[in-house]
Amino acid sequence: MSKKSELQTPNSKLQTGNWEPKIVAFLCNWCSYAGADLAGIGRIQYPRNVRIIRVPCSGRVHPLFIIRSLQNGADGVLVSGCHPGDCHYISGNYIARRRFAILKNLLEYVGIELGRVQFSWVSASEGEKFAKVVKDVVEQVKALGPAKRLVKRKADPHEF
Repeated sequence: MSKKSELQTPNSKLQTGNWEPKIVAFLCNWCSYAGADLAGIGRIQYPRNVRIIRVPCSGRVHPLFIIRSLQNGADGVLVSGCHPGDCHYISGNYIARRRFAILKNLLEYVGIELGRVQFSWVSASEGEKFAKVVKDVVEQVKALGPAKRLVKRKADPHEF
């Protein structure tokens, strides 16, 4: 990384068109993570600005994980699990779907744009679908711009 690009702030990168969103993806170990792995094995290209967090089940993704991701600098969050009826733990993906529906309303209430947090179903045999989902999420978040709501500000020692 050159010194010039290190000095660019997110706003200056946005103005120059170099801004790339940071996406945190919580992937179910049994399906979506295996789908991401299949995409990698198959050399299917998808945007590199996704940071994958492997979880035992999409039902184990607590809503605070999503909120904390947004607070700590993620511009978007993807939660991906098994298709309905295929959950390794029988009902984890249904729990995740219910949580996501409630969280979606809460995030909308506090001003988070709808496309910033997304939920998808990807099975272990759907490497191409995983790559497409990631591309779609990155494009939508890129269109929204950097996250401004819920983002923690760094303390300025000269503020007081």
